[in-house]
Amino acid sequence: MKDLLTVGTVAFDSIETPYGKAEMVIGGACTYASYAASYFTDRINLVSIVGDDFPQSEMEALEDKGVNLKGLEIKENAKSFFWAGKYHENMNKRDTLTTDLNVLDDFNPVLPEEYKSSKYVMLGNITPELQTQVLDQLDGTQRLIAMDTMNFWMDIAWDELMNVISRVDILTINDEEARQMSGEYSLVKAAYKIHELGPKFLVIKKGEHGALLFADDQIFYAPALPLSQVYDPTGAGDTFAGGFMGYLAKTDDVSFDNMKRAVIHGSAMASFCVEEFSIKRLKYLRDDEVVSRVRKFKQLTHFDL
Repeated sequence: MKDLLTVGTVAFDSIETPYGKAEMVIGGACTYASYAASYFTDRINLVSIVGDDFPQSEMEALEDKGVNLKGLEIKENAKSFFWAGKYHENMNKRDTLTTDLNVLDDFNPVLPEEYKSSKYVMLGNITPELQTQVLDQLDGTQRLIAMDTMNFWMDIAWDELMNVISRVDILTINDEEARQMSGEYSLVKAAYKIHELGPKFLVIKKGEHGALLFADDQIFYAPALPLSQVYDPTGAGDTFAGGFMGYLAKTDDVSFDNMKRAVIHGSAMASFCVEEFSIKRLKYLRDDEVVSRVRKFKQLTHFDL
């Protein structure tokens, strides 16, 4: 088992879906990823920033899951990052109602010395400039570096984004972002073009339609688990990334076959995330529930020829 470094936002969200509302609940890419990873490893190093409005109880809950918070900056007399959004009936589309950067506006991530040798790294969806700052502080002994991004950075920070992508091993994006980045509609052609930018592996997230893993001429597809009810898809992609990287850090095996297993474990964690608002479901999972959910994915896709 190796250390996993998670970098991103720890924040507040206000969420409205067709099934209810949740005001000022805990969110943030780093939060979701760290909770998901905690079911596979207790060696998680978190880097983020919050204001002094962030509850001490929530920081303690993360620490109870094995998350090292030495890299969490707490800024006095300041507010934490806040996002508010409303989901449409099909839950695939959402409207951003509010984005208050607050402390994130002047975030300067500084890695504690013990973080710099983390063998697995998950760069959450923050500015390419901040992702670069983190990469520049690593000691170069990493086994695998993954990053997430979004179309917003493609629109306003293309050159900086391309620089970061050239330095990582895995890129995780959704299907629309893959098409925008590559200029190709076919996801297979898109994957080939994105590989040329640097990443050896590409994970394309397709929401309720599962996820695709690409590496050279190899492709693996994992479906999403059919659920009777989806309450809140916020953070599902970050939860997937956390489960994916947490499993890799646990097994310390970066072969394509093991990455396929990591995709299934990440998908399993994402399926829990959407069952309740915010991180509520992720906070109180039992290990046997995770094992059972992974087995359901196996049953969903297994057949004999």
